[in-house]
Amino acid sequence: MALGGGTFTYQNKALPGSYINFVSTGSASASLSDRGFAAIALPLSWGALGEIITVTSEEFCNNSVGLFGYDYSHSALAGLRDLFLYADTCYIYRLGAGGVKASSALGTAKYEGIRGNDILVVVSAEDEGFCVKTYLAGLLRDSQVVAGAGELIDNDFVVFDTSAVLEITAGTAFTGGSDGSYSTADYQVFLSKLEGYSFNTLGCLSTDDAVKRLFVSFTNRMRDDVGVKFQCVLYRYPEADCEGIISVHNCVGGDEGDSSAVFWVTGVCAGCALNRSNTNRLYNGEFEVYADYTQAELEGFAKGGSFILHKVSGDVRVLEDINTFVSVTDEKSGDFSMNQTIRILDQIAADIASLFCGKYLGVIPNDNAGRISLWNDIVSHHQRLAAVRAIEDFSPDDITVSPGDSKTCVVVTDYITPVCAMSRLYMTVIVN
Repeated sequence: MALGGGTFTYQNKALPGSYINFVSTGSASASLSDRGFAAIALPLSWGALGEIITVTSEEFCNNSVGLFGYDYSHSALAGLRDLFLYADTCYIYRLGAGGVKASSALGTAKYEGIRGNDILVVVSAEDEGFCVKTYLAGLLRDSQVVAGAGELIDNDFVVFDTSAVLEITAGTAFTGGSDGSYSTADYQVFLSKLEGYSFNTLGCLSTDDAVKRLFVSFTNRMRDDVGVKFQCVLYRYPEADCEGIISVHNCVGGDEGDSSAVFWVTGVCAGCALNRSNTNRLYNGEFEVYADYTQAELEGFAKGGSFILHKVSGDVRVLEDINTFVSVTDEKSGDFSMNQTIRILDQIAADIASLFCGKYLGVIPNDNAGRISLWNDIVSHHQRLAAVRAIEDFSPDDITVSPGDSKTCVVVTDYITPVCAMSRLYMTVIVN
């Protein structure tokens, strides 16, 4: 990162930037940035290897074949369909190494993977020469009329061998494609590349505890040391015990090794508005999520910091929108276990850091007028939060901006009261 960020203990940071602490009170042009951004690494049978691709929900609907090798409705894309129910944009990394591209005498598949084995190229006669058609799983994807192979133009699926000899054929199948394998090292490469991106949630489907620990370490470092605020969705890892980690307990289809519910939770947490909670949200995805738990089991999961889906009158719904933080202290109250609270705090951190680095850093003098300007911008930002009912009881007096320990430092103290959706009703009915 070019600029400093994260939390602070002393006013001794070497890099210019914004350092923001969130603590609870003791027990006894500042616009709101968009949400809906997610990131995930997953094994695929088609697509670019070794790079993060940016896919919007519209692109996924309209060009899933070119991006992932399958039609939008194909079962292989069920997880991504769950993800894009609520995510607007996703940064997707294809895991795998050592895969092989399918090939034939006419060329090679564009990408490694078994999906390349479903490519068929048909060559027929035309007045001008040859008509070369590329099919994927029986559907026509490209057609070219050429005098010879030297005129062929690569398409989304085939890199043609321009030195090949074209002959009329009912179909030349591509064979030999394989997906390859992946390990913890592949996840490390993904996370390293991801550092330059901004997103709301990071999903990890792995059931390997070593990989989960890697994602927890990455999330904590990015949140606390770099100042990039997001939450990470893991499968069955409540021991993380931090507000940045969401642990999904539900498996799919009764198979405890199937972590596909992570797709939906990653998307729904990325897209959830600041003034909304996912508590009691209906699961509207495509998987058969196992949700047959007793009342005692649900209480145990909730107390232990697990994000759990349960059955309510035949529907599958979110029990409570919580993260893995359970170790309550005077500095961090139980409010930090609520994802709605964390979304609000992360929004403030991201927006104010962007404001400071984009408008004030190295530009605005650290004098009374400059600090008043910063105060006005933060007040304006928080008033927008109050207007959408993300925070309540806000007063401009809750924010102070003062000089720091050196001439380049400015200190902001900010008191806020996040709003959470209703989740518990305690009612007394008095009968006369």
